[in-house]
This record gives sequence, C-alpha cells and structure tokens, in this order.
Amino acid sequence: MSLDSVPVAGPGLLADRRATVRVPATSANLGPGFDSLGLALALHDVVTLSPAASGLEVTVEGEGAGGVPLTEDHLVVRAVRAGFDHAGVPQPGIRLHCVNSIPHGRGLGSSAAAVVAGLVAARGCLAEPEVLDDATVLALATSLEGHPDNAAAALLGGCTISWLSPSGVPRAERVEVRADLDPVVCVPSGELSTSTARAMLPALVPHPDASFNAGRAALLVHALTRRPDLLLEATEDRLHQAQRAPAMPETAELVHRVRELGAAAVVSGAGPSVLVLGARGEAAAAVNSALGGSVAHRWTVLRPGIDTVGSILATEGE
Repeated sequence: MSLDSVPVAGPGLLADRRATVRVPATSANLGPGFDSLGLALALHDVVTLSPAASGLEVTVEGEGAGGVPLTEDHLVVRAVRAGFDHAGVPQPGIRLHCVNSIPHGRGLGSSAAAVVAGLVAARGCLAEPEVLDDATVLALATSLEGHPDNAAAALLGGCTISWLSPSGVPRAERVEVRADLDPVVCVPSGELSTSTARAMLPALVPHPDASFNAGRAALLVHALTRRPDLLLEATEDRLHQAQRAPAMPETAELVHRVRELGAAAVVSGAGPSVLVLGARGEAAAAVNSALGGSVAHRWTVLRPGIDTVGSILATEGE
C-alpha cells in the first residue's frame, strides 16, 4: 500500500517526526538465571519510524530480509501499534526501515530487540514521550514477549535482573558488571524457535534443583561484578539446558567442550547459540581451543563486547 507523501499527525503525534532507535542483542538466563538474568551485547538492530497519513511501508536490510513479513504482522510494527494504543493516539500510517544485525532464531534476543525498538520509536513520535517511559515500555514489551529478561537488557543495557512484582508488574534493575568482562558468542547456522525450546521443559522441577539454581544465580551476580574467577561454578544450571539439549546436540557438545577447558559456557537464551563469559580474552582463548578441527566451520564466532547503554533514541523533525 502506498503512503501519502506528507505525514499527518493526530492528537498527541508529532507531524514530520522521524525516530531512529538502536537496540542491542541480548543473551538471557546466563546459565542459572532462568527468565531473570539478561546481558546486552554490542550487536545492534537499527529501526527508523516515520508516521504518515495512511498506509504501511516496511523495508528490511540484513538479518531477516526476505523472510520476515512486511505487513502489520511485522514485530516492530506490532510494537509501534501497541505503543500508540497505550498512548491513546490515533493510529497513523507507518514508514518503517529496519537494518538488522542480530541473528534471528539463535537465542540472541532478536524478537525482544524488535519489540523494544518499536515501543521506543513510538515514544519518539509522541508529543508527550513520558507516556512511554522505561517502566511502561518494559511492561508492554513483557506483555508481547511473555517474560522480561531479554527486553530488560535490550532497554537498559548491561546486565539486568528482572522479575514480576506481587501484582504481576515487570520490574528490572541493572547491575554494573566488571569492565574487563569479554563475552564471546558462537552462532550456529541453524535456528531454534523459543516456543520449541520452551516446550521441552517440564512443568515441575525437583526442589533440590530449584535450590541449586537459586544459589548459582546469586553467585553469578557476584562473579559478574567482582569475582570472574567464579564464573565457571556460577554458571552451572539444572533447570533448562540439559532438558533442551536433544533439540540442539551440537550446542550441548560445544558448551561441554568449553567448560571442560575451564571457561563459563552456557546456552544463550533458548539457544542454539553459545555464550562464553570470561575476563580479558579468557573466553576467546577457550573457544578457539574448543573449535579446533571439523566443528569450527559450523559456527560463527563473535566477540561483540557488552552494550552498556541499551536502547538509544534519536529524533528528527518537529
């Protein structure tokens, strides 16, 4: 559908506004912190939103180009619409351009990045942007995503701890990790949907396993902020990684290889990427050793660093 050449804003929307958002990739869980811990990585998608009088125009470059829908079903479009609905403004036409670097279906938070980017872009087009403050964006993103771990890290940057209040409101706090933390991400060629990975988890877990993960998650916060020498023990998990291993055997094998070398390897989010945590090149050295031989060609190794700022909004126009 073609768009009118001159955007027309309704009440509460700024005419001729263009909002550009840069949003980071994220890795959730970090081993024991299931659905609560997240880490923002310096690998980014960039979306640009312009309201229009009518219609919808979506263009995509990079990851997802040719595969994601260019319709109202596009996840960024859905998030923009949710933001405008929450703000109570009339839905405009939309011009949306996405330049994606975050791999899809690899456990690196591409869907959370899309949702957060859409909501923050909607904020940038409002006459009263405070209607979509960070707390509201996190709540709306959680309603679209189902849980806040990736969304919190994508929004706030760094390492985040997220949870639901007694009334069900998502909340998050950022943890300042050590400056020398140097994560490595190993990305396979194949994808794995989050829904498939979640379907493999049991409805109930033994009390000793829950207690084990609670202790390791607490230790992990200490390891990330003060004691990186404890990362290997702190990233042990009993709740989800072994349970999902049959769906991604090569991921499970690589995690085992790297951990045998003494480095803190975990499944990134729902997988199948592998995240390795360490200080000052330790993770990279272990990955290089583990990927020797025939398995190396099946993985793309990234050393993105940590994104410490989260989503960034820039606006042009009125």
